Amino acid sequence: MEKCDDDRGELSLDTLVQEKSGEKPYRNIEGDLSLGLLILCDHAENRIPEEYGTLGLRPEDLHRHIAFDLGAAEVAARLAEALGAPAVLSRFSRLLIDPNRGPDDPTLVMQLSDGLVVPGNVGLSPGEIEARIERFHRPYDEAVGRAVEAGIAAGKPPVIVSIHSFTQAWKGVPRPWAASVLWDKDPRFALPLLDALRTIPDVEVGDNVPYSGQLKGDTLYRHATERGLAHALIELRQDLIFGAEGQAEWAGHLARVLPMALSAGERLHEIEYHGSNTGASMQRRDADIMDDKTRTELEAAAFRRLVEHLRERTDVQNIDLMELAGFCRNCLSTWYLEAADERGIALGKDAAREMVYGMPYDEWKAKYQT
Repeated sequence: MEKCDDDRGELSLDTLVQEKSGEKPYRNIEGDLSLGLLILCDHAENRIPEEYGTLGLRPEDLHRHIAFDLGAAEVAARLAEALGAPAVLSRFSRLLIDPNRGPDDPTLVMQLSDGLVVPGNVGLSPGEIEARIERFHRPYDEAVGRAVEAGIAAGKPPVIVSIHSFTQAWKGVPRPWAASVLWDKDPRFALPLLDALRTIPDVEVGDNVPYSGQLKGDTLYRHATERGLAHALIELRQDLIFGAEGQAEWAGHLARVLPMALSAGERLHEIEYHGSNTGASMQRRDADIMDDKTRTELEAAAFRRLVEHLRERTDVQNIDLMELAGFCRNCLSTWYLEAADERGIALGKDAAREMVYGMPYDEWKAKYQT
């Protein structure tokens, strides 16, 4: 991961419709994996590549919440720096395609947002939508996945925190909350985080408002709920983080309360499946998403357990195994030998048998074969 060395604040109009050649649609911030924390920002920027123009919108519309979460990127970057935690931030507008939606979500590419028609999104063919998935959505999603894998590989499955922002009013109705925690069914981090946020003086904290954290297919669903990782989404009110001073203040608040929540929660770095209140099937477990190395390690562990069991059950004869299960200890040693041969390892039949029996085969026969 590359270090974050910029503090852009609000993007200028000149940057809205450009994309540097070869620039990735996400930004990585380096951090200490041993912290067991990963910070995300799904709607960090309002960048739109030049060939899309402004999607038929007025330039000023691209500075609204429909295009990105104002202030969220700066808070996330400052927070990551303050804690020394890794972070992944998007680098494209949610108007192009929303990285916080599953690929089959009907709101993945919005044609109508906050009452405003988005001409550049109207009537897109499936091929055009897939092209946006391939160019923007999938690379960001895979970057988050790699960051999660790195944390797990480091021995401390990360708690995932996603930073978003919401408008201070909706259809003329003020929203009183300064911050809110969105969560689904896993309480391990969400509840301690709510308690920690409530220690901030003169701040009203919301619980699953003004939105619900129960959204099938969103970023936290894909990378936390389905993987059994503790997580929460933090929403901050935009008028409080619109400028650099507010962004620094709230990054400071979060830098104080996140460690409190992390220390108060139980089993935060354990992989536990709590399911989802969305009613979605949670059949996609580690068997579907684990990497090949992990799968091989688990299969090897299961094989070792089988061999250990057979060594302990010396009363069970090979002929019994063959009659009831169609294989015996000698079959296992033969399969082991064949696997070694496929990899060019000169093991030998006697050595393969000794690995299964735990002693030379003739010795085992003399002691245990009836």
